[in-house]
Amino acid sequence: MTPTSQLTYTGIFLAVLANQLCLPVPAILFLMAAGALAAHGYMQASIIVPLSVFACLLGDGIWFGLGRKWGSQAMNLLCRLSADPRGCSRDAHEKFQRYGLPLLGVAKFLPGLDGVMPPLAGAEGVSVTGFFTVDVVGSFLWSSLFVGLGYFFSEQLEIAAGWAKHFGTAVGLAIGVPFCLYVGWRGLILAQMIRRLRVRRISAPMLHRKLRSGSKLALLDLLDFEEETGSESPQAIPGALRIDPSRLLHSPRIAVPDDVEIVLYCSSRRDIVSARAAVALKRIGVENVWVLEGGLDNWREKGLPLSQFPEAPGTIAERLGITLPDV
Repeated sequence: MTPTSQLTYTGIFLAVLANQLCLPVPAILFLMAAGALAAHGYMQASIIVPLSVFACLLGDGIWFGLGRKWGSQAMNLLCRLSADPRGCSRDAHEKFQRYGLPLLGVAKFLPGLDGVMPPLAGAEGVSVTGFFTVDVVGSFLWSSLFVGLGYFFSEQLEIAAGWAKHFGTAVGLAIGVPFCLYVGWRGLILAQMIRRLRVRRISAPMLHRKLRSGSKLALLDLLDFEEETGSESPQAIPGALRIDPSRLLHSPRIAVPDDVEIVLYCSSRRDIVSARAAVALKRIGVENVWVLEGGLDNWREKGLPLSQFPEAPGTIAERLGITLPDV
């Protein structure tokens, strides 16, 4: 029985893909064993490396997409698996701020950064073209290195073949079972995140009570910028500040103290603009965000007080310790 009957191209692809999805699969050993087999003609390095690069791009692309959609929450999911979740997140952000996108090209060689860099790049608003351009380079260097090591140390073919024989039949279990559990777990987490976003609504009476009690609350008025209205509203909820939601989306340096709640409201009951702004805030790490149920229409129907003009943004931001874009 030849080694190729034990270690296959499909097995290599699945091992690398699982590794990039942060499953505990030793992809490096697969690549080194494949390189050793390639040196003796059982496999082809010209197939192994591109296959590995494609698996890297697929796995990293999934995390990049989650980062673009869910922001820092996607990266935080991975950091929770580390011994120091807070330190993991802080270290990744600091290194990205210092080195930028080129860091992605060498992240696969840096334990602790490989998994978190793709979702972090997505959360930071890196373009799709820029991400995959750098990721191709990094994936090629990483794959070539370990395939090359196996190739040049190919005299250990018997060890490689023995490893493939013992582990080849278990590839399906080693990858398939964790992969299924992983997909199920991630699906549950994503469902919880979606549910959390949906239930983070605050009723008009509850908001009114919070405002009267003096709670540390920043009320953001988005009425001027609704696609449905297209006209400026002359009224606002007392204490609200008016801000363009696009400024939230493109302002990654916004800072909100942990004890301050953000409440967003628009006009329509569908809360489309508010929901989009809430997602934008979550992408940049602002978690304590609520959406006013029913918007200003519901507030008005409840007979709650209105003011003719919103508050000055700078005044409220200074009082609550918030750093807002262009404020």
